[in-house]
Amino acid sequence: MKSKVYYSKEINPNKLIEMYKLLGKELTGNIAVKVHSGEEGNQNYLHPEFWKPIIDYVKGTVVECNTAYGERFGDGKRDFTEDHLKVIENHGWNKYFNVDIMDKDSDIEIDVPNGKHLKKDILGKGIEKYDSMLVLSHFKGHPMGGFGGALKQLSIGCASRAGKALIHSAGVTSDPIKCWDVNDQTGFLESMAEAASAVVKYFNGNMVFVNIMANMSVDCDCCSVAEDPCMKDMGMLISLDPIAIDQACIDIVLKSNDPGKEHFMERVNSRNGIHTIERASELEFGSREYELIEI
Repeated sequence: MKSKVYYSKEINPNKLIEMYKLLGKELTGNIAVKVHSGEEGNQNYLHPEFWKPIIDYVKGTVVECNTAYGERFGDGKRDFTEDHLKVIENHGWNKYFNVDIMDKDSDIEIDVPNGKHLKKDILGKGIEKYDSMLVLSHFKGHPMGGFGGALKQLSIGCASRAGKALIHSAGVTSDPIKCWDVNDQTGFLESMAEAASAVVKYFNGNMVFVNIMANMSVDCDCCSVAEDPCMKDMGMLISLDPIAIDQACIDIVLKSNDPGKEHFMERVNSRNGIHTIERASELEFGSREYELIEI
């Protein structure tokens, strides 16, 4: 059966609440709201003011995890909790929300069902406090993964520093410095899908996914120096299926006549980014087949 993906060409925070209601899935209990806090210096990340209405509506706690740039990316400011919290303050997140750095104290390991590269996914221990998760993703390009959407937020986004290293190295090491010595692009893409599958299983269906197609640079919000957007804003999507929502975003780009499409897709294709979706589909925690319902 095809997954339902609701789509609005209008990008409006209040419209997003309407779409959440239409989806018919009410998140309950202690709700984690996964966002990307934005690297210091990045100009494209979606600001807390945009997300505030939906986060207030679900009464969730904003969650993040520290990065694993190590010595490879010396300008990153979110590797460690103390510095990450400064970025969060500078970007205004704690002006509006309680923010929980989930790996600030320690990690937990969860099993990866049918993992080829990963047998475990390493998450911030803080995730244990939450019963459900609203995954708020800014759909854009990515220097390593080709693109970033719901699957990246589930995998790299929810992983602790050690977990990020394990994914980037395709299961070889959880060391945030040594992981960058491993060069296995296919393994990295497949590991993202495998880690995403573990998080979906962890929450047992108590998840909602939002992708915003705005500020669409070929670079991620994790880049302190990023290209400006190359495509016009295209809309908002919401679904219960993280695979379907990412596939729908790719298809919307492919079907557009935007002059920046070739540049955006060159980034996706040069990194074989679609393979993350392919591997996710093999793991069967969602579907590439979807019904796009425009509202």
